Amino acid sequence: MRFVVDGDQKLGPLEDPDKDPDAGDESPWDPVEPSTADVREQGRFLERRQQELRAAARRVAAAFAEIPSVRRVVLFGSVAVPLPVEIPRFREFRRAGIALPHECHDVDLAVWLDDLTDLPRLRFARSRSLNELHAETGIGVAHRQVDVFLIEPGTDRYLGRLCTFNKCPKGKPECRVPGCGATRFLRRLEGFALRPDALLPERIVALFERDEV
Repeated sequence: MRFVVDGDQKLGPLEDPDKDPDAGDESPWDPVEPSTADVREQGRFLERRQQELRAAARRVAAAFAEIPSVRRVVLFGSVAVPLPVEIPRFREFRRAGIALPHECHDVDLAVWLDDLTDLPRLRFARSRSLNELHAETGIGVAHRQVDVFLIEPGTDRYLGRLCTFNKCPKGKPECRVPGCGATRFLRRLEGFALRPDALLPERIVALFERDEV
């Protein structure tokens, strides 16, 4: 079985790009049901990708820890917890009703930060650490795949995300969201609110916490 590559990761079986994924069985392109070996191989890909994203999270957190205004960093979301088993988006497996481990797309980091003027340093630290990880291990994670959620110390109030653009404002449609860029590189997403249960202790992995002096 062949596997498509999305960015630096292998995600799933290669599919006909011109075919409607929801087309019926009358379609002339009818995939063969995956073998037991195919299921094992795809499961290993998905599990390994979660481990690679965890490695990226640890590397970025270590770089953030060098910035004095960073108080705490935790990993949350699907990379932080055991992967649930579900029917995937990959057509062959979906049609056959074969469940696989959840597909992780990116890293979610929550960062408690004293000073929002340090956002340019955070951006640089994120990119540098991911480049070093790739050079040293071959693990490829793009900076846009590491979502950094900024939290106010003391109140735990969600402030926004660390922007992935190389300048602020960039002139993109996303930059027109009210409040986006009011603080340089602080991104606001229209209608987004961090779920209250997203950072419950059982749903996170603590990566860094600065000791109180």
